[in-house]
Amino acid sequence: MFDLTFIIALIISVTVHEFCHAWAATYLGDPTPKHLGRLTLNPLAHLDPLGTLMLFFAGFGWGKPVPFNMAYLKNPRVDAALIALAGPLSNLVMALVLAIPYRALFFSLNDLGTANAIILTLFHGMKTIITVNLVLMVFNLLPLPPLDGSKVFALLLPGDYVTKLYRYRNFGYGLLLVIVFSDYLFRVNILGEYILGPLVSFFWNVILFSG
Repeated sequence: MFDLTFIIALIISVTVHEFCHAWAATYLGDPTPKHLGRLTLNPLAHLDPLGTLMLFFAGFGWGKPVPFNMAYLKNPRVDAALIALAGPLSNLVMALVLAIPYRALFFSLNDLGTANAIILTLFHGMKTIITVNLVLMVFNLLPLPPLDGSKVFALLLPGDYVTKLYRYRNFGYGLLLVIVFSDYLFRVNILGEYILGPLVSFFWNVILFSG
């Protein structure tokens, strides 16, 4: 049985993530996302069946990719990276916005066991949404296709290397699958223990103890 707060957090976070891809592409001059019905906050337009299942069962995943046409972009490499970055950035912004009231409650509730039930529900709900957004941000910034991080990483490479990288993109897909399913393949949870876990914990420490 899935936690309702977790499901709601996933739907909201993935929807905003994909909407921001669509908005960024539209802002940069590409009408493709709007024509395909992706410039909307309707979750049904953005949820990918397999990616959503992975989110529920593995705690990470993806939404339906937002198509864009490079021909409409004035600076294709830079603009493609900005469109890719818009999704993870939206997750970071959501996490930081919710971190403000969460942090206030975290340090004001000395005894969560005796706190009002509504406040406790709100507190744990914010924690879930923040965590989901941090996981989505970190996972999608991995520099492996088809994740957003691969397009951002490509911006740092010379043009010739980008062309070569594109040729070997299938290798990136395979490596990503190995990392995702490493727990089943090698009994070592590479993604959770060595990538998502440490980085999400780092951001949580920044949220709670900065300032």
